[in-house]
Amino acid sequence: MTSTPTTGLTWLNTAEADDVRAALREVCASSAWVGGVLARRPYADTAALHRAADSAVAGLGADDLAEAMAAHPPIGRPKPGDPASTREQRGMAGASEELRAEMLELNLAYQERFGHVFLICATGLTGEQMRDAVRERLGNPPEREWEAVRSELSKINRIRLTRLADAPEGAPS
Repeated sequence: MTSTPTTGLTWLNTAEADDVRAALREVCASSAWVGGVLARRPYADTAALHRAADSAVAGLGADDLAEAMAAHPPIGRPKPGDPASTREQRGMAGASEELRAEMLELNLAYQERFGHVFLICATGLTGEQMRDAVRERLGNPPEREWEAVRSELSKINRIRLTRLADAPEGAPS
């Protein structure tokens, strides 16, 4: 059975490289990741796009991962005016002041320990689940944490790519 690309996927496959590059940078800020995904066009379906995106994440070095993570705000502080950031961190929206303060402390401890923002695919998670995850991951050795970051980045990218590929009128605004 052959699948027909969705409108957004058709746009990803056929639009000018610079336009697609700009849309992909909204998914993941790593230039290496964007280049890897862009180079594998065209995509038969979203699953093929996800495989290429996962492969590109697997090939990112430390500097590339740092570039990707620099675009992610800390949990509990979505980017002002960014609906994607707000949507992805929805689980913190109704968090108590106590939980928000604890997340701030944990985010700072994590950043001090690992040198970068705590990255988690927050979609669908409660504030408490995110708090528990950062607590647990603070105990990881750096090598294990890099793999956790890579895994979470792949999850985030897949969600964002699905939204892009499913956009009814091509590239979403």
